[in-house]
Amino acid sequence: MPEEIEIPTEQLHEEIQEKAEEQKEKWTLYLALSTALMAVMAAVAALLAGHHANEALIERAKASDQWNFYQSKNLKQEIAISTDQILHALGKTDSATKDHGADIARYEREKADIKKEADEDERKSEAHLGKHIPLAAAVTGFQIAIAISAIAILTRRKNLWYGSLVLTAVGVVFLILGLLP
Repeated sequence: MPEEIEIPTEQLHEEIQEKAEEQKEKWTLYLALSTALMAVMAAVAALLAGHHANEALIERAKASDQWNFYQSKNLKQEIAISTDQILHALGKTDSATKDHGADIARYEREKADIKKEADEDERKSEAHLGKHIPLAAAVTGFQIAIAISAIAILTRRKNLWYGSLVLTAVGVVFLILGLLP
């Protein structure tokens, strides 16, 4: 009786299984590392977005203060103009009454300076908002990518992980846009 040649299929099957497990572990390791990186980028983007939102509010408040100051100067100017008109209408234009022409001109100059400062504060506020919007979009992209990565690890689906990497790339683009001057 010829001897049967034994093919070590069981050993081969075990080796294939071990290699598959190693590959699975490497894949999950890469997924975990990429998810941690996503979380770091999300945190950085969130801090920057929050900073720019706060700065936008501060600059908007400064602009509002300047516009209020502008209005107070405008009211003072209008009172001086009205006072001069009343005095002229009453015929009281002698040296005993004060001429408000100098005050009116001073208020006009002060208003111009205040308006310039208010406009500058508004411009700064808009610039901060312009940075906040893409940074907030970056945070959103990173957060969705993290959620999809979590689903990928739970379901062991590599395609979901790849999708999260694409969303991470989108988040990076928005992060860069938020950092540009």
